[in-house]
Amino acid sequence: MRWDRFFEDLEGQLDSEWEAERAALDSEAERLRMSRLGLRDRLQTLRADPASQLTVELADGAVLTGRLTAVGADWMGMSSSDEHTVVIALGAVAAVGMPEAEVLRSARAQPPAPQRLAERMTLGFVLRDLARRRVPVTLHLRAGRTLSGTIDRALSDHLDLALHDVGEPRRAGSIAGVRIVPLDAVAWVRLEAHAAQL
Repeated sequence: MRWDRFFEDLEGQLDSEWEAERAALDSEAERLRMSRLGLRDRLQTLRADPASQLTVELADGAVLTGRLTAVGADWMGMSSSDEHTVVIALGAVAAVGMPEAEVLRSARAQPPAPQRLAERMTLGFVLRDLARRRVPVTLHLRAGRTLSGTIDRALSDHLDLALHDVGEPRRAGSIAGVRIVPLDAVAWVRLEAHAAQL
């Protein structure tokens, strides 16, 4: 009888130690998974829910609110609260605000699936497309200034912006000047044509 109780106690201790060891391994695996989770991964998770509203605080103090619509290699796209499409350089983001439930959901993100083409597109690629489509834009620079007009060309590390009133089409007579803007200086781009989307 005593031996039965002894073996039951021993078995209970082994089960407890096994559970503790498994819990420690699970915790370590979760810490490792979290250490590999990037901002883009979390944004991709949030993009899947069209009702998610984000508040994006930028390094220059600007604050944008809207729904996340796209995530690229180094940018995110939002539909702002004033119905404009906005392209934000991830390097200009200081903080992203959202309800706590969304924060937790994005932290539980699974490893991303194989990348779609849109997720590999860089900010330069998006700006070249806007130049091709002649979409009027307002560039918000990381220094806090804004420039409005049409992107004439987007090259490897900079763009040419023809300055004009965004309410007018780009015509030679309406050009107030041209600026060469390094892509690293761009914090975000607002597409001024309401129909234009990413």
